[in-house]
Amino acid sequence: MLIYILFQPLKIKQQEFGDVPVLTMGSFVMYELESTGLQTIMAGSKALRYTERYIVDDVNFTDNSKEFISNMQADNGIYKNNIIDLKGNVLYEREDGLTFESDTLNYNTKNSIAQTQDDYLAHRDKNSMRGASFVYDSINNTMKSKQVTVQYQLKESKI
Repeated sequence: MLIYILFQPLKIKQQEFGDVPVLTMGSFVMYELESTGLQTIMAGSKALRYTERYIVDDVNFTDNSKEFISNMQADNGIYKNNIIDLKGNVLYEREDGLTFESDTLNYNTKNSIAQTQDDYLAHRDKNSMRGASFVYDSINNTMKSKQVTVQYQLKESKI
């Protein structure tokens, strides 16, 4: 009995760590290369890399994989499974001059579909459009939106 008291096993608390960052980065740029060339560039002031996603502050994301280069900037972003979810002061700019501004944006890099459920402002040149939500297919150049108000500048021509 004396031996048991002296060598009694200790009860050690075990703590399970759930979702823990694998890597923490500050002021970084990430390049995604494929056999066809540079596909995406993601930069930010701070990032946490988990096993299946990146969480980025002051995100600047460029998709170079389609006909037109698309650039997105926001206060925060989560990149997972070729989808980037952006939040806070989102700005989407496409190489041909199309621009969206919103509070949130979900962009799928595989099918180049950008969408938001929030109010937005879109413009190209002097034309602008406001609405309550949108789904924009960059490959087919189509857009679905709700509660739309459009301001369109017509060009004058001489007859």
